[in-house]
Amino acid sequence: MLHSLVSNLFEVHLVSEHYLTCGNPYAGYLKDLEVGGKTFKFFDLPALGGSKYDELPFSVRVLLESVVRNCDEFSVTKSDVECVLNWANQQNVELNFKPARVILQDFTGVPAVVDFAAMRDAVSKLGGDPDKINPICPSDLVIDHSVQVDFARTPDSLQKNQDLEFERNKERFRFLKWGATAFRNMLIVPPGSGIVHQVNLEYLARVVFSDSEVLYPDSVVGTDSHTTMINGLGVLGWGAGGIEAEAVMLGQAISMLLPEVIGYQITGALDQYATSTDLVLTITKHLRQIGVVGKFVEFFGPGVTALSIADRATISNMCPEYGATVGFFPVDNATLAYLRQTNRDETKIQTIEAYLRASKMMRNYSDANQDPKFTQVVELDLATVVPSVSGPKRPHDRVSVSEMKQDFLQCLTNKVGFKGFGLRNENLGAAGAFEYEGKTYSLKHGSVVIAAITSCTNTSNPSVMLGAGLLAKKASEAGLSVAPYIKTSLSPGSGVVSYYLQESGVLPYLEKMGFNNVGYGCMTCIGNSGPLNDAIVDAIEKNDLVCCGVLSGNRNFEGRIHPNTRANYLASPLLVIAYAIAGRVDIDFETEPLGHTEKGEPIFLRQVWPTRSEIQAVESKYVIPAMFKEVYSKVTQGSKAWQELQAPEGKLYPWDTTSTYIKKPPFFENMTEELPQQAPLVDARCLLNLGDSVTTDHISPAGSIARNSPAARYLAERGLTPKEFNSYGSRRGNDAVMARGTFANIRLVNKLVGKPGPKTVHFPSMQELDVYDAAERYKQENVALILLVGKDYGSGSSRDWAAKGPYLQGIKAVIAESFERIHRSNLVGMGIVPLEYLPGQSTDSLGFDGSETFTLHIPVDCKPGQQISVKASNGKEFDVKLRFDTEVDLTYYRNGGILNFMIRQMLQ
Repeated sequence: MLHSLVSNLFEVHLVSEHYLTCGNPYAGYLKDLEVGGKTFKFFDLPALGGSKYDELPFSVRVLLESVVRNCDEFSVTKSDVECVLNWANQQNVELNFKPARVILQDFTGVPAVVDFAAMRDAVSKLGGDPDKINPICPSDLVIDHSVQVDFARTPDSLQKNQDLEFERNKERFRFLKWGATAFRNMLIVPPGSGIVHQVNLEYLARVVFSDSEVLYPDSVVGTDSHTTMINGLGVLGWGAGGIEAEAVMLGQAISMLLPEVIGYQITGALDQYATSTDLVLTITKHLRQIGVVGKFVEFFGPGVTALSIADRATISNMCPEYGATVGFFPVDNATLAYLRQTNRDETKIQTIEAYLRASKMMRNYSDANQDPKFTQVVELDLATVVPSVSGPKRPHDRVSVSEMKQDFLQCLTNKVGFKGFGLRNENLGAAGAFEYEGKTYSLKHGSVVIAAITSCTNTSNPSVMLGAGLLAKKASEAGLSVAPYIKTSLSPGSGVVSYYLQESGVLPYLEKMGFNNVGYGCMTCIGNSGPLNDAIVDAIEKNDLVCCGVLSGNRNFEGRIHPNTRANYLASPLLVIAYAIAGRVDIDFETEPLGHTEKGEPIFLRQVWPTRSEIQAVESKYVIPAMFKEVYSKVTQGSKAWQELQAPEGKLYPWDTTSTYIKKPPFFENMTEELPQQAPLVDARCLLNLGDSVTTDHISPAGSIARNSPAARYLAERGLTPKEFNSYGSRRGNDAVMARGTFANIRLVNKLVGKPGPKTVHFPSMQELDVYDAAERYKQENVALILLVGKDYGSGSSRDWAAKGPYLQGIKAVIAESFERIHRSNLVGMGIVPLEYLPGQSTDSLGFDGSETFTLHIPVDCKPGQQISVKASNGKEFDVKLRFDTEVDLTYYRNGGILNFMIRQMLQ
């Protein structure tokens, strides 16, 4: 015992020596903390900051700890520390932040591992040691994005979809299995385990890192924008560009602007019939109206105590939809209770609590004396939340369920836009009959054809999942059912969900309603909704119907869910079932019944809707630690197919030149150790002239590969049939497919072309071509390309191919009215220049139609945010703001991108 104590104290002394020898000027603030007989070290931030520290938002305290611990006067400096400590007066200044870990999903993770493999090749070619290319900070990859709803409404749907997923993605999975052994410090969770964010919440999150002698808060960046879900557990995390995340994996700091922090005060309690989904849709609309893009949102107030960790996580999950960087809930006693419920190690939980209390990062939401200072405070009374959905095209367009019928009918005739489909009055009665399983059915505007309980947003939340089960039970017992042609599906977020649905006895009723388990993955929410029956598609297309998808996901942008569902509504799992039973969205649940009994008596939704108290009683009984222990004890084992999968060995990947899934990217082909010379853009052509709110769904390929697309032609040339095309997401490891799929969204509105679609005009020939084909012709003609776009360019998912694809198409610069945060970062990471019109100016206001050529020069000694001049061929000259926000941005640009910079760093 004495020997152990002496050894422990000696190790702690060595830790202090390490920080001193590394030149950390704050090593003197390392203090001892004894927990359970073991002595740890931690940086005593309250002693460092005094009264200033007590006023900092809890989310900013996490940033402060990171810059203090990582201060080496090189990548992180004392000025970074002073900046954070004086947050109240230093907002929107540059800061270098090192997250504790990185999390990836397979769609965005495969390109990252492909890049790492290609970087190893490049380092080897340039005479360096390829083994130096490894994740330096812990990196977890969860395979969850490739499973698709090909089969639904049958008991064997899960197995069939998983078998088909493995058949389609064997090359990708083999490559990832190679990466799991080739790279150090990387954990890969096999397919069929769950959704990345729920696995993060239930298993991967540390809350406090306690594996070494120094304790520090967990923090994470992820290659999925909904990484923010982990904020509900008190872990600071957000979505980063895939390229930026790769740099973090290699030990680089994130260059960020110290954010404003909006305090969101929650009071009161939810109504018995309101759900956490209703709450989050309310908050999403509220914060979008306030405007929180690029800001932190931190929740506080006594109402938070009424929200479970799952409720908080649901709110944090939707952070990208309300536009903030994070939606943070500091750790409180409920967090610790959740860690125990999810079978975390008790010793670690005690260490977490001791550290957070010592660092003043433990929150008591009922104690107003703990409330920090915020940039701005807004408030929500939970009692004002009513049942809601969001749509038909954006997640922040909340509609009260009581107003849904009227709102949808107005959308039909409103002019084409986010709340309109532009139908003429004479077309409102359109209907289409079709045959399905021997019976005749009819579709009309508002008919539901997809109803999916899907995605991390809600499937992590036992209250709404069990609520849906209880509603299905009551509805089934009342004699209600869902029409067989509606594509219903259930995609649990983890194996734990299946456990408690089964144990509580509600699963058979969900299945009776058609909501069979179809797979553990995002599925419908990311467009992996699978095919609709041909007869249904034919009825929709022939009659130009606005048919609907209803899903418990977080995204409903045009063309995302399915090409034939023009209207898509986000809703709680309970409302997904309700609208599926109704078969239409133009229903007033208060006055119109869901159906009738055998005696003809009406059955209204209120008669089968479970109360919050009913749901909580079932949840407390059936969501228990044993379930989490059972599921996560074998999470890395994978299925039999995964275990039997043979993967290559060795440090360098043996690229298969015939593979259509995994291809060595061309990013480093002509790379040299010396910096490339930056040439001016002379007579650059506009490839696309786009409007506002162009999302990464419009830019980056996702979902199915259209049979008439350049990507389809590429695959067909290699002997593949349309049924073998798979999805763009599954082929993110092949740059040739992804470049051809960039700007291939059928809903893309390019002002150079008269109607929506993936087309553009080539100048000066005036030929209308597929976007990729036009870009290739310009490349052959040695013509540089730019984009002209409106506000919020690149909003939506944090897809690295939304920058890589344009780069491969030859786009050198983007001139926009404004950029979404993550996408701007990704553009910089690929060496594409982000330029911003000056306030009040736009493509239209300056009189450009996209037929002009543009010349601009970026000075060698330019500064972040500098204005530069652009000359157009029509004689106009105008200034734009250079959206390199930091010196690090400029360094990446001068290197030709962030990965090129990292390779040169490794060679040195």
